[in-house]
Amino acid sequence: MLDWQIEQGREWIRAASRILGFSGAGISTESGVADFRSPNGVWARNRTVYFEEFVSDEAARTEAWRQKVESWPEMRDALPNAGHRTFVELHRRGQLAAMITQNIERLHQRSGLPSEMVLELHGTMTEAMCLTCDDRIDMNEAVARVDAGEKAPKCRECGELLKPATISFGQNLPQEVLLAAHQAAESCDLFLAVGSSLVVHPAASLPVVAQRRGARLIIINRDKTPLDAAADLVIRGEIGSILPALAGITED
Repeated sequence: MLDWQIEQGREWIRAASRILGFSGAGISTESGVADFRSPNGVWARNRTVYFEEFVSDEAARTEAWRQKVESWPEMRDALPNAGHRTFVELHRRGQLAAMITQNIERLHQRSGLPSEMVLELHGTMTEAMCLTCDDRIDMNEAVARVDAGEKAPKCRECGELLKPATISFGQNLPQEVLLAAHQAAESCDLFLAVGSSLVVHPAASLPVVAQRRGARLIIINRDKTPLDAAADLVIRGEIGSILPALAGITED
C-alpha cells in the first residue's frame, strides 16, 4: 500500500457520516478461517451439497452435516482481528450505519458490533435451524448430537429437518436481510468493501447501488475484483493492517 492511498482513504473515512461496511472471506482468513473459493479452499476439498439435495436425500444430508461438523471447530475457535475491531471503532464513533457480511462465523458480533447492525447475507454457522418450524439450536449442541450418532439430526420440536443456518447453493437468500442491505447501500455516503471477491450476486451489486446514489467506494482486498476499475480507491494487502490505518487507529 502507498502513503497517498492511506491518506486519501483516511480523509474520506473522517468525512463520512454513514459508512456501510461490507465484508467477505478475506477478513476472516486473517483470523484463521479457511475460505471457500480458493484452489485449496473448502469447496475444492468437499462435494457441494445443494439445498434441494439436502431436503430430498438422506445421504446428501449426512454428507452436509459431516462437512459442517468437520469445519466447526475452526470457526468456533477463531478470534476477531484488527479489521473486525476497526468496524467496532467506527460504530463507537457513530459513523457506521450497518455491516453487511457474506461470512458465517459471526466474528463481527463477537468483536463487539451489535447484532442488529450486522446483515448476514449467507446466514450463520453458529446455529442450526428447523426448515419447518424455524426453531434454532446452538451449533455446539447440533455437533454434539452428530458426534453421538445422529448423522443428520432432526428438530426436537417438530421432528422435521434440521439444517445449519447457512445459505446453501440453490437456497434463496433471506429476503428481509437483502432488502435491508439494499436500503443501507442506497443511504450510505461511503461503501467500505473488505475481503470480498465481489463476484457473488446479488451481493456484488450493492457497491454499484451505493455509487449510483453518490457514495464513494473503497475496496480493500488481496486480489483483483470486477469492481476495481469503478472504485474510488483500491488498496491491496492485509485488511488487519490497512483498515486500522485508514481509520487512524493505532493498536498496541
